[in-house]
Amino acid sequence: MLQGILHEEASIWLFLLVTCVLGGWAAWMTGRAMASTWRSALHLFGYLLILGAAVRFIHFALFDGTLLSLHYYVVDTAVVQIIGALGYRVTRVTQMVDKYRWLYVADGPVAWKDRV
Repeated sequence: MLQGILHEEASIWLFLLVTCVLGGWAAWMTGRAMASTWRSALHLFGYLLILGAAVRFIHFALFDGTLLSLHYYVVDTAVVQIIGALGYRVTRVTQMVDKYRWLYVADGPVAWKDRV
């Protein structure tokens, strides 16, 4: 059903393993690293573009995927960008609430608000 749109391999399990699990884990850790060193989200965006290319290379090297496919690069990069942004935001919320507890309180896992 989604073959040709999200993945080119015969099974969606390869897409889930390589892009979502392996690439997602690397993206989450990259997001955490960028947030914990107080870097901007723009740095994260650049690093995750490179990670998207690495995920595309793994599909190519291990599972005979197309290396230079703009469509699948965009799909893989979009997945790692979303997961990386979540890792960044969750870590940033924890930082803001812990370091500035007199100013902010957590407002869910990805937001903080002013302490009243």
